[in-house]
Amino acid sequence: MMTTEHKVIGGIVLLTIVVLVGGILFVSKGSNSSTSSSSSSSVPKDQIVAENGMHWHPKLKIFIKGDKQTVPEGIGLNGSVHNPIHTHDDANEDIVHMEFEGLVKKDDTKISNFFKAWGKKFSSTQILDKINGDERMVKMTVNGKENTDFEKYQMRDGDKIEIRYE
Repeated sequence: MMTTEHKVIGGIVLLTIVVLVGGILFVSKGSNSSTSSSSSSSVPKDQIVAENGMHWHPKLKIFIKGDKQTVPEGIGLNGSVHNPIHTHDDANEDIVHMEFEGLVKKDDTKISNFFKAWGKKFSSTQILDKINGDERMVKMTVNGKENTDFEKYQMRDGDKIEIRYE
């Protein structure tokens, strides 16, 4: 037979368990919804490329005075650093990997981020160590059409980007 004291203690234990489980569920549900809404709500909708990550593969070729330059494998993959824009062993096929998790903004997809990860320069006036002069200039095409966005260009899946210094 249960005494009144046992019933009170059992009730307190049961109530404590219910409050703990309820609190954990409330906190975890609240943190998930506030995390996803706060990260995307602080970014204007027109600046969001993807909300749940993406995996794109533009192609990049660089020519200096007609000679194709080698884009090495392992750009952006230095030891423990894994830059979302990087190259693998298929760099010889001109493939740039864009592997993002979570919220992806337009600024994240700019080609300048790739060159920054590579430690090289690219702009409307310079590619690698070549700077515009009287006889030669940096030119860029995307999917066969001239593009003047240069370092601000927002790469997309399947793009064929060619940068030439001629």
